[in-house]
Amino acid sequence: MIVAKRIFDITFSFVGLVVFSPILLVFMILVFIQDGYSPIYRAQRIGKNEKTFRMLKLRSMVVDADKAGIDTVSLKDERVTKIGHIIRKYKIDELLQLWNVFKGDMSFVGPRPNVSTETELYTQIEKKLLLVRPGITDFASIVFSDLGTIVSNSSDVNLSYNQLVRPWKSRLGLIYIEKMSFILDVKIILLTIVSFFSRKLALQQLNKILESLNVSKEIIKISMRQDKLVPTPPPGAMQIVTER
Repeated sequence: MIVAKRIFDITFSFVGLVVFSPILLVFMILVFIQDGYSPIYRAQRIGKNEKTFRMLKLRSMVVDADKAGIDTVSLKDERVTKIGHIIRKYKIDELLQLWNVFKGDMSFVGPRPNVSTETELYTQIEKKLLLVRPGITDFASIVFSDLGTIVSNSSDVNLSYNQLVRPWKSRLGLIYIEKMSFILDVKIILLTIVSFFSRKLALQQLNKILESLNVSKEIIKISMRQDKLVPTPPPGAMQIVTER
């Protein structure tokens, strides 16, 4: 499984870099023309075995946006540039992570990498998420693709993320680690592509997969995203996060 996954990552990340290079080049030029600064953002993230790496992204925000101390980007975030809104809407900023996949920092499928200020809050159970390579996409990437909207009306987006999204994102990540297989990776990648055209269809098919994996009804219900998210303790904790 591990060897097949790595061969898949190397092969298709290389193909992806070649195929998407014209799009990346166009937007890199547009970002540079916009403010005269580097179009590449090197985000420090925590990877497998808690090792730090630099995750590449096409810059969608103003220079030094990370100094604001806000790790979750809302739909109304003023740090996002005009071109950045287009880049984020179509996930163009994520394409550069194909280089991280090629290098071995990341995989196509795996729990999304997080900043150290978030991983430091992980419970012992959540730390299992750091035992595998982080990925470009996973169950949670599809379920919470509207993250910016979820936290858009919050006065503290970091706290809202920890109360509303993290509890389920972590649970979905743990399910992936427990059930991971090459076939499951292929299904998640295909559903990620489907979600660009029909999020509703992607969620329906994702939940069929979760049902086949005998996941709890509570997680399946949340993953359908038909109900309003409410503050919930993360896995391994008894209390809701109250500060971040």
